[in-house]
Amino acid sequence: MEKSHPMDDGPPATKEHRFPCPQCGSDMRFAPGQRKLLCDHCGHSSPVDAGQTGPWSREAPALIELDYDAAIAAKLPREEMEETRVSHCTGCGAQITFQPDIHAKQCPYCATPIVTDTGTHRHIKPKGVIPFHVTEPQAHTAMSDWLGRLWFAPNGLRAYASRARKMEGIYVPFWTYDADTATQYRGQRGDIHYVTTRGRDGKPRMEQRIRWRSASGRVTRAFDDILILASQSLPKRFTDQLAPWDLSRLTAYRAEFLSGFRAEGYQLGLQAGFDEAKAVMEDQIRADIRHDIGGDMQRIEQMTLRIDDVTFKHILLPIWVAAYRYRGRSYRFVVNGQTGRVQGERPWSWIKITLALILAALALGAVAYGFAHLEASGGF
Repeated sequence: MEKSHPMDDGPPATKEHRFPCPQCGSDMRFAPGQRKLLCDHCGHSSPVDAGQTGPWSREAPALIELDYDAAIAAKLPREEMEETRVSHCTGCGAQITFQPDIHAKQCPYCATPIVTDTGTHRHIKPKGVIPFHVTEPQAHTAMSDWLGRLWFAPNGLRAYASRARKMEGIYVPFWTYDADTATQYRGQRGDIHYVTTRGRDGKPRMEQRIRWRSASGRVTRAFDDILILASQSLPKRFTDQLAPWDLSRLTAYRAEFLSGFRAEGYQLGLQAGFDEAKAVMEDQIRADIRHDIGGDMQRIEQMTLRIDDVTFKHILLPIWVAAYRYRGRSYRFVVNGQTGRVQGERPWSWIKITLALILAALALGAVAYGFAHLEASGGF
């Protein structure tokens, strides 16, 4: 197979994995929080062998990092690449793959109807995965509880969400980046001191002054597993708020973990992901420089950053997704499939808001009337 640049073939898709039951032939699914595949038809179960390391072992798995420069130069080993067939969602841009016998379905991210096509994309294989730990009923309960805590959410949406279809379990793509950095800097250190002056009234007073002096030096830092979302199907503000993820629970990628779920391919390429990772690095390095300069205040005038030994992994993290269309609008909710943390569209009921404003105005009016009555009767 001819090698190609891993980012030139367009974004890959979500995919589904099937494992037939050895007893009845029905599709088996991975059971969240357990290390086995289950058959809902006949009840048969099969253990998933995670090897010596993985999410059920006492030791974190040692996943092999891939060389970033080799990937950018399209020199990754052939076994690190794969192809998928995709369908494009016109609503949110997600790339979705369905089974061959399915020709139309709703997008799990935004509930837009999708008609399958036959586009093929080549991309980097996942290296690691955190299997689902939270079950679908647990995720649905967490979402309903989250909606219930929103004071101004429409009651109709809460009721609709509580009785609507099940949530979709999706393994969402992320990049992790490791790198060694060394940064030369030049700046200034500010030390606060106080002097006694006299004001216009002639009285002494203390005034704060800052004494600035030049500073320069070198800081180093090794970065490990900078986590960058590689999907553009969900708002980043949602997925960022699902953190933290316990990446010590990563295990080597196995298709069994995906059985009964979808796995979305990355839409943010490796190089674009590293650009975001560099921004994360620079924020941390600026904090390191300020600490190295010391003093009460710091100014950074110049940074010369060197990044070496960059490696990466393509990993999949578990997220439960619900997309509901309510009164002509799409609402999306996501639940961390490892911890149960919830984020989503914050719905507003303008009827509730209006009633709250009316009640607040009435309460203020009653308080004002009470004070006026007391004043008129000589109560003050």
